[in-house]
Amino acid sequence: MSKQEGSPLRGRGATYNPANRHSATVSETVDDGWYSEEEAPLRTELIEDRSRSVIARNDSPDVPFDRSINPYRGCEHGCIYCFARPSHAWLGFSPGLDFESRILYKPDAADLLRTELARPGYRCAPLALGANTDAWQPAERRLRITRAVLEVLAEVRHPVTIITKSALIERDLDLLAPMAERRLVSVAVSVTTLDSGIARRLEPRAAAPHRRLRVIESLSRAGIPVRVQVAPVIPFLTDDGLEAILEAARAAGADSAGYILLRLPYEVRDLFQDWLEAHFPLRAARVMSAIRASRDGRENDARFGSRMRGSGVFADLLAQRFRRTCDRLGFGAPPALDCSGFAPPAAGGQLTLL
Repeated sequence: MSKQEGSPLRGRGATYNPANRHSATVSETVDDGWYSEEEAPLRTELIEDRSRSVIARNDSPDVPFDRSINPYRGCEHGCIYCFARPSHAWLGFSPGLDFESRILYKPDAADLLRTELARPGYRCAPLALGANTDAWQPAERRLRITRAVLEVLAEVRHPVTIITKSALIERDLDLLAPMAERRLVSVAVSVTTLDSGIARRLEPRAAAPHRRLRVIESLSRAGIPVRVQVAPVIPFLTDDGLEAILEAARAAGADSAGYILLRLPYEVRDLFQDWLEAHFPLRAARVMSAIRASRDGRENDARFGSRMRGSGVFADLLAQRFRRTCDRLGFGAPPALDCSGFAPPAAGGQLTLL
């Protein structure tokens, strides 16, 4: 599907499939006036991913972890702003509609994790689950890969931090609650807006805003530390709801909070602008102008230290609003997780006795 033919699809975020920037050839649909075939509904395709390792490492100063696990690549939630979209190009797919409809899953993720944790040189530190794509997206309901990963982490008493916008995480409270008692888990729930109309177009297959607040409440009642992540904040589209989100999340039981200003790396820039013109044409110019003003005149600023927060008048004001609201509501710092109880699995797959 070419950019010119891009238009909103029911239940999908992206309006088209941009060309893969790593491909030597590019193809597009052309209407020659002679023959046209009605496109079939876009269906989700699940593809096995036989990766040989499951723990990804990073040395970014902008994130509070150096290792992560992503049971899925691509995400059916279809969030138009997702910074992970460009990674689909490395797999030979498009960061557009392919990212949300061609989902790679790692069926042996739990076994790979067990093997990596058993290595003699492994040193325990909090592991982030779902940092790139949501670990509780719709396919997880049937595949249960994330649950199997959690079972391994609980078994070996390995700390884990989680971020999700899915209500499916409530299924795993039986694992998460005992882990929380041992200070082995904390969960961040992403809430972008409380406006269901905007959310339906912005994050078409993710849980509705009111449902995410109920997830925060469920986790909190189970004794699990919960952080509300207001992310991303989109100027003149969702930023006016910052205080309301923080207030609603605090009332639901969240004990810490964070935020991230919208990032538009690589193909996300054009995808977001096309989406904005399709859904909010009267706001598009103002939104993009504010983004550029917060990114030193560009649509994206990848520099460490500024890529998450931005710079300039709007970014500074946003930071002040966030701090003042958090102080007023009594949000604290995320809890420190406990690495001291980690008991690596034996190489053969069984835990050691001591």
